[in-house]
Amino acid sequence: MSIIFYSLSMKVLFKNEFTIALLAALLFIPFIGVVHLFDWDEINFAESAREMIVTGDYFSVQINYQRFFEKPPLFFWLQVLSMKAFGVNEFAARFPNALCGIVTLVMLFKIGKKVFNEHLARFWVLIYLGTFFTFIYFKSGIIDPWFNLFIFLGIYHFYLLTQKENLNRILYAFFTGMFIGLAVLTKGPVAIIISLLVYGVFVIFNRFKFLISLKEFIIITLTIAAISFLWFGIDLIKNGPAFLDQFIQYHLRLLKTGEAGHDEPFFYHWWVLLAGCFPASLFFIQGMRMRTDTLQQAVFKKWMLILFWVTLILFSVVKTKIIHYSSLCWFPLTFLAALCIYNYCNSSCKIYKVLNVLLAIIGSVLSIAFISIPFLMMNKDKWAHKISDVFARGNLDAVVEWNWYDGIGGWILLAGIIGYFTAKRRTFKAGLLFGSVTLCSLIICIVITPKVEAISQRANIEFFKSLQKKDCYPITFSYKSYAPYFYSAKLPDKNRNASDINWLLYGKIDKSVYVSGKIQHKTLLSAIPGMLFLYEKNGFVFFKRVPEN
Repeated sequence: MSIIFYSLSMKVLFKNEFTIALLAALLFIPFIGVVHLFDWDEINFAESAREMIVTGDYFSVQINYQRFFEKPPLFFWLQVLSMKAFGVNEFAARFPNALCGIVTLVMLFKIGKKVFNEHLARFWVLIYLGTFFTFIYFKSGIIDPWFNLFIFLGIYHFYLLTQKENLNRILYAFFTGMFIGLAVLTKGPVAIIISLLVYGVFVIFNRFKFLISLKEFIIITLTIAAISFLWFGIDLIKNGPAFLDQFIQYHLRLLKTGEAGHDEPFFYHWWVLLAGCFPASLFFIQGMRMRTDTLQQAVFKKWMLILFWVTLILFSVVKTKIIHYSSLCWFPLTFLAALCIYNYCNSSCKIYKVLNVLLAIIGSVLSIAFISIPFLMMNKDKWAHKISDVFARGNLDAVVEWNWYDGIGGWILLAGIIGYFTAKRRTFKAGLLFGSVTLCSLIICIVITPKVEAISQRANIEFFKSLQKKDCYPITFSYKSYAPYFYSAKLPDKNRNASDINWLLYGKIDKSVYVSGKIQHKTLLSAIPGMLFLYEKNGFVFFKRVPEN
């Protein structure tokens, strides 16, 4: 009976683009506004969008009302539109990525169906939903989901151009350039570098057969240039080379040094993909060896393999390593996992024993971890005092109510893993496994994430929210945060010293300065002349410095 129900639900939920879009909307949109934005990226990007609205300057990207040289504006424009519709809040900041999730799943289904068939397309959607990182990122407010989607669609149209039977080559060339150009407007020219590297490697493996005419390549180039010019070019004419100069310097620092303490070892992203993209990452390993039925499918698989390894190696070489830097790998990773599961469910292969062993081990560890979290937090008084970091200990003082059933996501994941190993029908086994990850991820976002946020930063956020409508200077001491700007709803200040931290702490100020610091800096802050201690909470200390009469 359960197998019949599952088969029917697969046909209903993944029947066509409309049902997939509806399912994605139900999974990605609800509850995205119930948790404060996280430092740094979420608050950073939302603040840039908010400052566009405050100043009415939708062309320049700003932070603290000064030029922000790290990102182009396309994603911020999406957030501005969302904030115009829903207000300046967490929901509006994250809504563009919920839409990106809907578009992504629909595009995966359409591409999978066109290159292979509806069955593989459904598995691709199921696996993308049933992978931890791919699910959770569409409930965030960061740039990468749209950036990755644009690059992937650009690479897909590159692939279409390498298919001789395609008649709409001029149109495909235009779409290739359009999507890569949109990626450039989202995060910068690294989109061009990745795309050209992928195409270049494809040409090398194809014995230097370019398969794209000079005319088509010119169309791609001109389209990328035209779309990029819509902002980069106009900014260059309007403001000179300042943005490009700072932008290039910033990305060179990412390449050469571990920016902001993110100097991780070479294989960092390899482990991130293995654990964060569980269980798709395990089936991907076998999917790399899967054969396809047609030459068209074999070529698409080659493109996906090249995209994966170019992205992974490129960001393994880059010195600054942050989890989402390798997120473009998720498209080819989930495709090859879907290819493996598709062949497995059609009885064309068996899953390698070593992969099943790894699945049981990693899945059990993750399940036990999710189940254990509430029990550990309910008994934190027995172990929290052993933590040497005084700030971390202070975080754990947050009053958060934990219950044993907060770990239900772990129980669901464990049940899905057991079902995978005990069920007889292969399609049902796959559905249980990836469906359990989807539900586990959803529960983590709804139940666990708000409590983690309460521990890690809520006291700080609430402090700055209390300063809204106050004419003051909100700042942090000895740590970086964008919370003072977004959550105090900071307005532009005409005083030239407003961004000078030394003046704010030691100078002759014209209005009150409100300071957030970490508990280990309490003594330093207390020693500053005129600094008044307000209170401390959950690892943070809060002070006020008033002007002299």
